[in-house]
Amino acid sequence: MSFAPSNIPLAERVRPQTMDDFIGQEHLLGEGKPVKKLAEGGIARSLIFWGPPGVGKTTLAQLLSQGWALPFYSLSAISSGVKDLREVIEKAKEQGGAVLFIDEIHRFNKSQQDSLLGAVEKGVITLIGATTENPSFEVISALLSRCQVYVLKQFEEVHLEEILNRAVQKDDYLRSLVLDIKETDALFRFSGGDGRKLLNLFDLVIQTCLVNNKAIITNEAVEMVLQQKLALYDKSGEQHYDIISAFIKSIRGSDPNAAVYWLARMLSGGEDIRFIARRMVILASEDIGNANPNALLMATQCFQAIEMIGMPEARIILSQTVIFLASSPKSNSAYSAINAALELVEKTGDQPVPLHLRNAPTKLMKNMDYGKDYKYAHSYEQNFVSQEFLPDTLSGTVIYVPAKNQREEELRKYLKQRWGIKYGY
Repeated sequence: MSFAPSNIPLAERVRPQTMDDFIGQEHLLGEGKPVKKLAEGGIARSLIFWGPPGVGKTTLAQLLSQGWALPFYSLSAISSGVKDLREVIEKAKEQGGAVLFIDEIHRFNKSQQDSLLGAVEKGVITLIGATTENPSFEVISALLSRCQVYVLKQFEEVHLEEILNRAVQKDDYLRSLVLDIKETDALFRFSGGDGRKLLNLFDLVIQTCLVNNKAIITNEAVEMVLQQKLALYDKSGEQHYDIISAFIKSIRGSDPNAAVYWLARMLSGGEDIRFIARRMVILASEDIGNANPNALLMATQCFQAIEMIGMPEARIILSQTVIFLASSPKSNSAYSAINAALELVEKTGDQPVPLHLRNAPTKLMKNMDYGKDYKYAHSYEQNFVSQEFLPDTLSGTVIYVPAKNQREEELRKYLKQRWGIKYGY
């Protein structure tokens, strides 16, 4: 029996139909984990799934709706308005409740989000929102307080391999072909942890390489197909994420020419200027940090300025900031330090605070030596005195390592003068 290629994308054809088919997100769907419990408990809850594209946000919403035995409605915040929301709410009232899935919910403005509040609060609709942006910034607090936020992670290579194998085994059309998958490195690399992108790229490579019902998949074949794709900008699709990635990496790589080019690509495509500015605020700390402390100030002022000015003049402010950040010395020491500290906390647990650092507001606490022997730094020469600030079991642990740039070399010298060999500065 032969099968013709389907107009339906491969990612849609092999979308999981049950929770058992879902690959990845073990921190949410493993035994005893929160979303697994929601699916099994049969009790509907309003949720927001926050994570990168192609990690299963839409699929999870559909599967939860099935488990809750509720009608499922889906809207895209890009193309829907208040009228569409009201229509779904009216239908949900008639049906005694429904799940409303809103993709890219961060793109709804305040009035659109406000129109959801009453229906969510009364339980007329169970809202499941999907967003690639931090909901703390983009979802109004009243709506956010009525939803549980769950963070979804990018797929790792082991997940991508499983997704690919399952597609080959389950899709009728692919099963009708002779597929010789010699290499997958390029497929996994270019998918960037995005399962949908992986499957649709795989499908495209097959159609390009197919000869006499046989396709040989190699890294070279994948790269050839990608080079043939048109570099269009779609702020709701893959190019949105690819171009912001190129933009950030160009600034990180200290190339103002490339950075301004990618900025122009986003602006000409109608990208939200707040999205661009917000990413630069993050980059200013993550990739520049104390190598140039003014970077964060500049990026923050840029964000405020474009809010006041708007387009088209905001393009000038964005350009100035991009050039400043790209031309600044780079350091990821602050980013590395907090990650190292969080990893240390996870490994060592809740270490007790040393007694001399504890506050002693009551007589009982003073009698228990809370605050005893604490040395007030300003009472000493140069406002410094050597004492222990970490839990005893972590004494001497190095978390912050100054990068090799002019500004942080000054910090290293200062810390070395104070702490000597204790932290190896």
